[in-house]
Amino acid sequence: MSRIIPLILATALFMENMDATVIATSLATIAEDIGTDPISLKLALTAYLVALAIFIPISSWMADRFGARNVFRVAMVVFMIGSVACAVSDSLLAFVIARFIQGMGGAMMTPVARLVLVRATPRHQLVNAMAWLTIPGLIGPIMGPPFGGFLTTFLSWHWIFLINVPIGIAGVLLVGRFLPETQRNAPRRIDMGGFVLAGTAFALFAFGTSVISLPALPPIYGVIATVIGVGIGAVYVRHALNTEYPLLDLRLFRFPYFRSAIVAGAAFRLGQGATPFLFPLMLQLIFGMTPFESGMVTFAGALGAIIAKFFADWIFKALGFKLSLAISTGISAIGILVMGFYTPETSVALIISILVFTGFWNSTFWTGSSVFVFADIDDKDAGQANVISQVTGQLTMAMGIAVGGGVLEASQVLRGDGQLLLSDFHAAFFIVGAICAISTAMFMRLPKDAGHQLTKEPHAH
Repeated sequence: MSRIIPLILATALFMENMDATVIATSLATIAEDIGTDPISLKLALTAYLVALAIFIPISSWMADRFGARNVFRVAMVVFMIGSVACAVSDSLLAFVIARFIQGMGGAMMTPVARLVLVRATPRHQLVNAMAWLTIPGLIGPIMGPPFGGFLTTFLSWHWIFLINVPIGIAGVLLVGRFLPETQRNAPRRIDMGGFVLAGTAFALFAFGTSVISLPALPPIYGVIATVIGVGIGAVYVRHALNTEYPLLDLRLFRFPYFRSAIVAGAAFRLGQGATPFLFPLMLQLIFGMTPFESGMVTFAGALGAIIAKFFADWIFKALGFKLSLAISTGISAIGILVMGFYTPETSVALIISILVFTGFWNSTFWTGSSVFVFADIDDKDAGQANVISQVTGQLTMAMGIAVGGGVLEASQVLRGDGQLLLSDFHAAFFIVGAICAISTAMFMRLPKDAGHQLTKEPHAH
């Protein structure tokens, strides 16, 4: 199988993931420069999430309507425009709008990249292709914190965003040169009512859960937005089940493997979504590490993740999807629970080696689950399956941060002293680890040969 397609598509994921991790290390500097405080600047992170939540649902329709290759190139250009706008922002409002534009580009890049890959790759080669697609996406978060710290310290924070321009131009040229135009499905009529309902529901939900966990505004705003978002979401569900061509076709949940991949995957992401928020915070606030030191520790998880990409195909062929998904989610959940026992006296070498090991299995899960979503789905529904998995992924990751932040807030309130203690972090890790473990129990219920067609060549059975 040609590796050139997944690697070209991965330039987009590299830009996106690098950007997401780099900005976190530089929030304080950017805030000072544009005259606001770092907590308010978290709204810029939320704006990006909200844009993803609104525009991911129409990505598969856009790919069918205008061609995946064209949409992918335009998305990269929009992302670059957003990046330049971030670099020239001189106020909080300008920065939030620029991040929203970036999110619009990002919302089209990742789902369309996956859709192109699913349509251009025979099913039995999909695990391998998906592993190659995600490698550069994983290098982004590894390089992000140290690289962002370096650029911010020695040049200026503006370079964090300007660096996307040459990467994006290279991506656009490579896509035009090497990417085949995949077969398009006849575009269905776009469900405008569904777009408005789903977009509003997702935006309110992503905004609400972020505000609850990142106190840039009073948390009550977050609670109200989340509740209204869930209410509009319920209205959307009724609409989708009674519409011939809904924006997100919830009828796909009748397929058992697809349902398991989404529902069990959501429990996993909820637990996992909280750790990148909680763990660096604990290392910095409780263990007294600098942002650069904590970045050098957390980067170990991504190292394990990269190693896993070279074994993913073999693991799923040898163990099958049921066992591989159960083992990888189980070990990842234990990895989060173990964080609830760390103290400032814990050996850093031990923490790093556990992170490398759990990072390996964590990554194995990501590769496998992004393929398993398509186990019992026809090619004609692949776009819908892809979009539903991307949207639930974004929303549950945002919820994970909200749950993690919520546990910290709640334990402070219960004690009534307003101090963050080590025990608060331990409680949060136990809770999100337990949520993560639910996914293991769900995958254990799959039939033994679930997804076997994704690892066997067509003529082999």
